Amino acid sequence: MKAKTTLIAALALGCAACDDTTDNIGIYTESDNISASTSIYEATTRSLLADSVLSNSNSSFLGRMTDPETRMQIKAEFLAQFCTLEDYEFPAYEQMVKNDKGEIEADSIEIRLYYDRYYGNENNPMKVDVYELDTTNVIREDSTYYSNADLTRYINRQKTYPVARKVFTAKDFTLSDTELESSSYTPNIRIVLPKEYGTFIINKYYENKDFFKDSYQFIRHVCPGFYFKLADGNGTMVRMRVGAMNVYFSYKDTQKDTVYVGMSRFAATPEVIQNTYIENDDLAQLIENDTQCTYLKTPAGVFTEMTLPVDEIYEGHANDSISQAQLSLYRYNAEDLTTDFEIPQTLLMVRKQDMYAFFENKEVPDGKTSYVTSFNSNYNTYTFSNISNLVSYCRREKNEEAAKSGMSPEAWTQSHPDWNKVVLIPVETNEDNSNNIVSVTHDMGLGSTRLVGGEGSKIQIQVIYSSFR
Repeated sequence: MKAKTTLIAALALGCAACDDTTDNIGIYTESDNISASTSIYEATTRSLLADSVLSNSNSSFLGRMTDPETRMQIKAEFLAQFCTLEDYEFPAYEQMVKNDKGEIEADSIEIRLYYDRYYGNENNPMKVDVYELDTTNVIREDSTYYSNADLTRYINRQKTYPVARKVFTAKDFTLSDTELESSSYTPNIRIVLPKEYGTFIINKYYENKDFFKDSYQFIRHVCPGFYFKLADGNGTMVRMRVGAMNVYFSYKDTQKDTVYVGMSRFAATPEVIQNTYIENDDLAQLIENDTQCTYLKTPAGVFTEMTLPVDEIYEGHANDSISQAQLSLYRYNAEDLTTDFEIPQTLLMVRKQDMYAFFENKEVPDGKTSYVTSFNSNYNTYTFSNISNLVSYCRREKNEEAAKSGMSPEAWTQSHPDWNKVVLIPVETNEDNSNNIVSVTHDMGLGSTRLVGGEGSKIQIQVIYSSFR
């Protein structure tokens, strides 16, 4: 179905007119002998279950929440490695304070999980168990891990018990309000490890300093990292940006005969691996039962698939140029306005056949087969202002690939059912100083929204053509 309006030589399409002056740049005039027309087409959408997503976000998540819209639970737990500075050094052996047996031992050791936000109730108790990973079975830097990967297989099989357990709340009630409100305070979960583990780390250094030469050696010979497994609780989830393992020890200044307390910090940062495991309940049932709209749910939940009417757009316009193809996705307002689930703020449109490779290859939107847009709260929409390059790319690919294979275009599309399909995926982007997107990762935060579409409504695409008269 389409509606059509003809506009003769009067539409501003953003291209320069053929004129010696700049007065009419971007405006077609009668002297250009160009006509423009616009038509409206309909695209179909459906919810698409995201079985898993590439877990390469700079954030880690821990907790469990119940989606107020669907009453389904989402659980998150994570694995983290810790890095060391290159050629890190403890004080000289003779400076270290020894115990009565003449042995070096740590004063204490702790892990701090620093988070920049939480979802749910700040007073809600959650329990996390901490398991040591295995130096003989290290998670690999050159492998790809998705959010449904069984990360527990990297737990040390000789130590199947947790090395620590922590009951925490999003608000740390062990601190005063003054401390919590201080500008120097960063919310964190403090987990105390056995003192013996800190002693083990220190003595590994004096055994072989090369174990601390770089993070590769440190992870494989000293500390392979930890798995943070949710043991109990529901109603809170925290988003970690960085973690730190702090080892405290005592050493002395032999000249001044003074004892000092030292600290060695090993950080869980993007330089080493952090992977979040996500578990969603019964999303397939949600998609099957509610087809009158489409969903966007994060993390690793539901995307929206769209079928573009490429053949219809070119029917009767084989010799015309598509100057603009615009569409808007309208959002239904949530019935429960108190929900902690956020509206996804940034959407990636990418061809369905590229939806995994895009993230694995660390691509960025190219304005040809992939685009990003932001949520417009004023109009409650996500608008892609011009996907004309994508439409023409799909048509050109179909014709060229069909010719190469000796098939008719119709037969080729039958054997390539995703040729005109795209997927809308909530993402996070990072920009450089010039506002150029330099990286795109899956949005791993708690997000949910319903879009107009599915079997309930079609999505309108407004197409503007231009042609020489």
